[in-house]
Amino acid sequence: MARSSVALATLLTFALLARGADLPPLPDNEGVAGTFAGVTHGALVVAGGANFPNKKPWQGGKKVWHDAAYVLDQPGGKWLPAGKLPRPLGYGVSVTHGNAVVCVGGSDAVQHYADAFRLEWTGGKLSTTPLPPLPKPLANACGALVGDILYVAGGQEKPDSAGTSKSAWRIDLAAREPKWEGITDCPGGGRMLATAAAFDGAFWLIGGVDLVPGKHGMAERKYLTDAHRFDPGKGWTKVADLPRPSAAAPSPAPADTDGFFLLGGDDGTQIGAAPEEHRGFSKCILRYDAKAAKWSETGKLATPHVTVPCVRWGMGWVVPSGEVRPGVRSPAIAAFPPTKKE
Repeated sequence: MARSSVALATLLTFALLARGADLPPLPDNEGVAGTFAGVTHGALVVAGGANFPNKKPWQGGKKVWHDAAYVLDQPGGKWLPAGKLPRPLGYGVSVTHGNAVVCVGGSDAVQHYADAFRLEWTGGKLSTTPLPPLPKPLANACGALVGDILYVAGGQEKPDSAGTSKSAWRIDLAAREPKWEGITDCPGGGRMLATAAAFDGAFWLIGGVDLVPGKHGMAERKYLTDAHRFDPGKGWTKVADLPRPSAAAPSPAPADTDGFFLLGGDDGTQIGAAPEEHRGFSKCILRYDAKAAKWSETGKLATPHVTVPCVRWGMGWVVPSGEVRPGVRSPAIAAFPPTKKE
C-alpha cells in the first residue's frame, strides 16, 4: 500500500475513535493513573499507578500508590493477577523492548526513584530484572524507544521540587552492559508531563508543563506548546509549536509512516476550576505531519485519559486506564482499531 494510503487509513482510524472497541476493564474499580504498561511475550501487562480508593481529594481522600500487576494475554481474554512490582510505584516511563516491559523512575507517596528494571511474563509468572538506575530520581518524565535506544526527558527529581528537570538521558537496551548517558538538555527548558514520540529515527519531545513561582511562594504550572526532535549525531531541532498547550497526553504518542498523534491531554483551560466541576480533559486529536511540518486536528476522543502510557499491541494501540478528571480515574482500557500495513 502506498504511504499516502497508509496515512489516510490511520487518519480515518483516529477520526473514528469514538467508535473504537474497548478491551475488558482493568480489575480495579477506581482505575489507576501513572501506570507502567507494555507487551511481554504477546501479553499486555499493566502495573502500579495511583488512585484515590476511599474518598476523592476534595473530600479529604489521600492518594494511594499500588504495586499490583495484571496481564491480558489476548484482546478477548480476561485480566489475571500477575504478581507485584518491587514496590508501590507510579508516574514513571515504560516501553516495550523485545519480550519485556522496561520501567524507569517513578514515585510513591514519599519520594521519587531512579530505579529501572524489566518485567517479563513467562510461565504464568512476572519476573523482574534490574537495569542500571537513572543518574537521578525522576517522576513525571516522558520517554520513547528509538530502535534499541530508550530516551527519557524532563520530569521532577523530588515531590516538592519547585522546578522541573531539563535533563535528557538515553540507554542502549541491546548493549551487553547497558548504561545511561546524558544528551544535551531539553532545548525549551525544564518540563514535566510532556509527551514523547519515536518517529523517523528520532526522539520527539512535545509540550508538558513547567513550574514557575506563583502567588504566596507556591509553584504554578506554565503550560507549554513547544516541540522538538533529537537526532543522534545532530542533536535537537525545534519543530512547529502545538496549536494549543498539552500536558500528560498518552505517551509515547502513537505513530504511523508519516507522522504521529497527540491524543488529547490537559490544555490548562480549566486551571482554578473546582475539581468536582471539572469537565474532563481535551478531546482534540492532533496529528503532526512530518512532510508538511505542521499540526492539524484530525478527530475527537470519546473519553480522553491523561497521565497514562500508550502501548502498541499487535497492529493497534492501547491506552490502559488513566485519569479522566482531577482525582478521578477510569478502569476502561481504550483500544484503537488497527491500521493496514504497507
